[in-house]
Amino acid sequence: MAQVLEFRLPDLGEGLTEAEIVRWLVSVGDVVAVDQPVVEVETAKAMVEVPCPYGGVVTARFGEEGTELPVGAPLLTVAVGAAADGTAGAAPAPAAAEAAEPAGTAGTAGTVEGAEKAPGKSGESAAKPAGESSSGNVLVGYGTGAPVARRRRVRPDSAAASAAGPAASAQTAQAVPSMQTMQTAQAGPVPVISPLVRRLARENGLDLQRMTGSGPDGLIMRSDVEHAVQAAATEARPVPTAAASGPVGERVPLRGVRGAVADKLSRSRTEIPDATCWVDADATELMAARAAMNAAGGPKVSLIALLARICTAALARHPELNSTVDTAAREIVRLPSVHLGFAAQTERGLVVPVIRDAHARSVESLTEEFARLTEAARRSALTPAELTGGTFTLNNYGVFGVDGSTPIINHPEAAMLGVGRIVPKPWVHQGELAVRQVVQLSLTFDHRVCDGGTAGGFLRYVADCVEHPAVLLRTL
Repeated sequence: MAQVLEFRLPDLGEGLTEAEIVRWLVSVGDVVAVDQPVVEVETAKAMVEVPCPYGGVVTARFGEEGTELPVGAPLLTVAVGAAADGTAGAAPAPAAAEAAEPAGTAGTAGTVEGAEKAPGKSGESAAKPAGESSSGNVLVGYGTGAPVARRRRVRPDSAAASAAGPAASAQTAQAVPSMQTMQTAQAGPVPVISPLVRRLARENGLDLQRMTGSGPDGLIMRSDVEHAVQAAATEARPVPTAAASGPVGERVPLRGVRGAVADKLSRSRTEIPDATCWVDADATELMAARAAMNAAGGPKVSLIALLARICTAALARHPELNSTVDTAAREIVRLPSVHLGFAAQTERGLVVPVIRDAHARSVESLTEEFARLTEAARRSALTPAELTGGTFTLNNYGVFGVDGSTPIINHPEAAMLGVGRIVPKPWVHQGELAVRQVVQLSLTFDHRVCDGGTAGGFLRYVADCVEHPAVLLRTL
């Protein structure tokens, strides 16, 4: 007799509390190996393939593609190995009781025992509880040994629970469809895992005690609360007449990468008193210098790598802009290293990959890292670590064919340099009117970390290096 183990959505790191199911990689009835990826999920920072720490036959999946699940919610169940005691005539009731119960879930009456270990080959544990798995596979930079929700075993205390054992065992894999309807719940602990769900309910005045969720064992999901809020708003809103009603617009949920970007930009505008200054610069000599470097042989260097090297030199002269503000301590924290972020537009939305220790890299090294991270962004393969920790951002919006912009600072950084398109324009050069390659540079900065003199000095140095690349040699 196989032992049914439940695998829950693990902690994916970086403070992430939920993820959206993008694509199932296995189906019910498939045989999976230990550490085999079983589902692809999207968090607010990256796409992640989640490996299962158990080997066996998939007996159930929890959640359809497009469903958001909180960390700790069940993902699937796997039938593993033989029965723990090796007896053939044992009653099947414990198999149903061994299905993991979400933390805080009200439902089956009984007392909780310690997590169960089933002997496998050589008398060792066939599988560990989800909270103790240490398979060694990697979840986008994080080992599967990170603590997650523990399996718990419930011993039924009532005759009714014992009598229902065989039927419950046969229905283990069908737990989800039977709990899709909302109804009034009994008093007791509220079956909620995610603190986001609790906060959403509290902000909208919903009583979670009066709800039964659509998740396993009545787990209240975020979608349940959102549906309840929409239902309450519909009941309170007067029905529009045919004359007053207009066309119904498309609603796009703010979640995943788009939701994370929206939250960060809103926070930036709310917390940071930003200001922008800009200047036009003659980039003719910079373009000629790049052409000469590439003509000399060796790896090609990119224009954005040259601009990045100019940025790091400017930050060395004006370290105030490579900082962050600790609002709680009312202190400006000047950072010792430049971790350079750059804006990259992808099909999933705007992302900002980060080049670590950009100040210590050559132009060739910067070119290679820009290319690597850009390709990873296009494939949605960036890890959370590659999307966080930036100290300054370079935004090349010239690729969109525009000259200028007033970009929003990437919170909690203190500044962002924007670069427009480089186009031929009339320009006074050496006292005569000429056609030159002109670019507009803009600097948005946190006015708390410096005044206009510092910001202007930074931008003027960048413009001088663009117009006369030899100026940069003095800092190399």
